[in-house]
Amino acid sequence: MELIKILAPERWYPLRAWGLNSPFWALHEETMVGTWAVLTILVIITILARLAIRKPNSLAGFITISGVRGFVSLCRQSLGGFYENHIAFLTSLFLFIVTSNLLTTFIPWLEEPTSDVNTTLALGITSFLYIQAATIAVHGWGGYFKELATPFFLLPLHITGKLATIISISFRLFGNIFGGMIITQIYGLLKTSSWLMEAGLLLTGTTLTVQLFFGLFEGFIQAFVFFMLSLTYLALGIAPAEEHGE
Repeated sequence: MELIKILAPERWYPLRAWGLNSPFWALHEETMVGTWAVLTILVIITILARLAIRKPNSLAGFITISGVRGFVSLCRQSLGGFYENHIAFLTSLFLFIVTSNLLTTFIPWLEEPTSDVNTTLALGITSFLYIQAATIAVHGWGGYFKELATPFFLLPLHITGKLATIISISFRLFGNIFGGMIITQIYGLLKTSSWLMEAGLLLTGTTLTVQLFFGLFEGFIQAFVFFMLSLTYLALGIAPAEEHGE
């Protein structure tokens, strides 16, 4: 039943009264609940982090400041300088994704929003639009289209390549998180098939290994991959024109 629920999630049709009852207008119940849960958790974390940095000598303050410095250092190395708006956007993107990926680990009765392709596609589109806007802000519309049309006969290929980045980063995230969720559900069915099987898997440490890998490790890694890919595309986009030529 759990697998059926994952593959065919419950949907809301808020616009059905106006005749809009196709799947396009549907809202996934678990995705919406999970997303609002993630946003609530992030607001709480933000408040706690702000309180923590007021006491830099405390453990919480040290962890918070070290984390911020780590993200700033990564972005600085890739972007070639300190850009507060870019760092804030990319860090927020990472925090939302990693919290979404780990949601089930900490709140078992909720599903990860990133296991829904609509969420990952929205994240991919958001990242893409931000990168294009930042690129245009640096090079201007003329420089942006000049790069796309150099040489002119490769213009369709360049446009396709840029749009393909949306599919690349969003479907990679969706595939890994959704696949991990399916494997975890299948493992759960195997584990509960008999008390002997459950005891054996628990005593051998298999259950803990599966939970750590598909819960914490994979969730963090996939969020970091999305972050690094977005950072790389942004660095390439705002790089000086001569670097593009090289």
